[in-house]
Amino acid sequence: MTDATAVKMGADLPVRIRARKRYGNWVAGAMVVLVVVLVFRSALTNENFSWPAFGRYVFSSTILLGLARTVELAVIAMALSIIAGIVLAVLRQSSNGVLNAVSGAYIWVFRATPLLVLLLLLYNVAALYPTVSLGIPFGPDLFSVATNSVVTVAGAAIIGLTLHEAAYCAEIFRAGLVSVEHGQREAAEALGMPSGLILRRIVLPQAMRAIVPPLTNQFVNVVKTTSIVSVISMSELLHSAQIIYARTYETIPLLLVATFWYLVLTALLTVAQHYVEQYFNRGRAGISAAASRKLSRLALEAGR
Repeated sequence: MTDATAVKMGADLPVRIRARKRYGNWVAGAMVVLVVVLVFRSALTNENFSWPAFGRYVFSSTILLGLARTVELAVIAMALSIIAGIVLAVLRQSSNGVLNAVSGAYIWVFRATPLLVLLLLLYNVAALYPTVSLGIPFGPDLFSVATNSVVTVAGAAIIGLTLHEAAYCAEIFRAGLVSVEHGQREAAEALGMPSGLILRRIVLPQAMRAIVPPLTNQFVNVVKTTSIVSVISMSELLHSAQIIYARTYETIPLLLVATFWYLVLTALLTVAQHYVEQYFNRGRAGISAAASRKLSRLALEAGR
């Protein structure tokens, strides 16, 4: 058998690649597991955590009512923020200088204003405008109502969260719109499609692949941010826990109860994000798999 024949026969045999052993990874993993075990052991054996009190309050009616209000507040604020964010993102991409400037100014102002300050301003807006009026510009008022009857605690919370989160949602949507190749919009315009239809049928479906992960992250942030509205005495999850421990002085277990429910809500949103991402990536996954198979086949042919 000649050397050339041996090389040719060897080329047809499958090549087995053996991974290099990384002992440092094993040591690091063992140390992390040890730290986690010690943390859990400390939490379970420390009587100051008051786990029996945690079990009494985790499903109490007051906590569950606060949880429902937190979910309601987060869903309403996020839905309104998404609508406002889409409008702001479209205006930010507009060729009209006035619309572009107004959208940019809105995003700058509400990203720069802390949510706590914004909530306190809205909660005390009656000091600036005691009444809300509707009438003819520079003419008589047709309708007038006290501001406190319009901007209630719940109203201030929803308005504040919406104004604040809409600025961030606008940037998320703008990034998604920019990620779509401009040539696709030009091709749709060449076919005579109107701008609104191009946005709904061509641009947004593709942009959602880039929008969904940060938008879901923003939704998680809104769920946690609802705890700030406790400063204006809205009975959401954290405020409900504060009401209980102000009476029973069981501060730690009640804060753990609130933390537990925030973790549950975040876990549910993470699962929902996984399925939404799968829905919008279903076409790309097939294309990627086909491209990978083609590249593998070409690599094998080149190796032979």
